[in-house]
Amino acid sequence: MTIEAVIFDIGNVLIEWQPERYYDRVLGEERRRQMFAEVDLHGMNDLVDQGHHFTDTIYDWAEKYPDWRDEIRAWHDSWIELATPEIPHSVRLLRALRNKGVPVFALTNFGVQNFDYACTVYPFLTEFDRAYVSGRMQMVKPHAPIYAAVEADCGLAPAALLFADDRVENIEAAQTRGWQVHHFTGPQGWAARLVAEGLLTEGEAA
Repeated sequence: MTIEAVIFDIGNVLIEWQPERYYDRVLGEERRRQMFAEVDLHGMNDLVDQGHHFTDTIYDWAEKYPDWRDEIRAWHDSWIELATPEIPHSVRLLRALRNKGVPVFALTNFGVQNFDYACTVYPFLTEFDRAYVSGRMQMVKPHAPIYAAVEADCGLAPAALLFADDRVENIEAAQTRGWQVHHFTGPQGWAARLVAEGLLTEGEAA
């Protein structure tokens, strides 16, 4: 079926999301490993992605672990340093598709407040035709309701959607609904897929 819209995940597709790298830099790898073993930081972040308030969630979490209070608060206070840098080739692909008139959506596990903040740092996040942000929707990948909500909102057949995500469980969930999918492991492979689908020329995808 002809692809009628291309859907980008954001973390590790358009922007690198590597919290461990940030903490390795500021704490050292050994202390970072200790912190991540004692504190469920990704569980905390999952609450933000589900729509819980960014500041309140992280600061409340920090109070549960007084030995790590400042380090946990850094997840909020230095958040943009965890979500950096942008992936320039992926941004070019986003813009090339839009220049060709291909509708481009975002489907991302992202909190409300930190997504709004990210848009001020990365203006390309405001360029999607539709942005499906888990915190706003209060549902997350890879659970079926978020994919169903995308289908209902955009009105396109599942097979007309091409979705790129770095997490296998997220694309598998989409694939079971009939979406066309791409496991993102780098922008070169994603560019090649867009060319293979006839959405971009090699020059446009460079």
